[in-house]
Amino acid sequence: MLNFKGMRFPIDVILVCIRWYVAYPLSYRHLEEMMEERGVSVDHSSINRWAIRFLPLIEKMARKHKRPVGGSWRMDETYIKVKGVWKYLYRAVDKQGKTVDFLLTAKRDMAAAKRFFDKAMRANGDPDKVAMDKSGANKAAIDAINAGRDVPILVRQVKYLNNIVEQDHRAIKRVTRPMLNFKSFRSAGSVIAGIELMHMIRKGQFAVDDASPMSFADKFYALAGQVRPV
Repeated sequence: MLNFKGMRFPIDVILVCIRWYVAYPLSYRHLEEMMEERGVSVDHSSINRWAIRFLPLIEKMARKHKRPVGGSWRMDETYIKVKGVWKYLYRAVDKQGKTVDFLLTAKRDMAAAKRFFDKAMRANGDPDKVAMDKSGANKAAIDAINAGRDVPILVRQVKYLNNIVEQDHRAIKRVTRPMLNFKSFRSAGSVIAGIELMHMIRKGQFAVDDASPMSFADKFYALAGQVRPV
């Protein structure tokens, strides 16, 4: 359960603000205005602090309810600007388009790609095959992993196979675009965890125990260990 002790605002205000932020292409100042229209006076800097503090915790909690992904992965990286400098968001989806995992890194090299694969495989098991672009660093990372395996992971460096993950990047970039520029690597990682979580919720990747159909908002609240207010 999330610890909301010491927070000046009600839990539902905090959760609705951070959910809106990662679900839609909005800035913190947009949210400040939207909450003001609803009779809640909250500074945009407070919403920023809530996002950094709670979003990675909710995403971590949600992983326990994530449905298994397929064994055929499509892996690629895209770009996220942090303090005016491009950083790298490694991502993978299975052949059905379900998100496998993601990792924000400062560099784009073999070590970063291997960290991504290690994280993805710890959480999702080992893939049978991975499609990727012609990146030598990504291929080197898989080669390093395969060196310790009896049955190697099959690598396919065929561009058209990666169309699924390249298209999937767009959903993430659509939300990050109004954010303009993250002020720190930590804040970027925290918010991206929330954006990826909402994207997976929309793709139906979480098994939430409830007899009745749930909206995306209801699922977010449930994964955060809360009941959505009426």
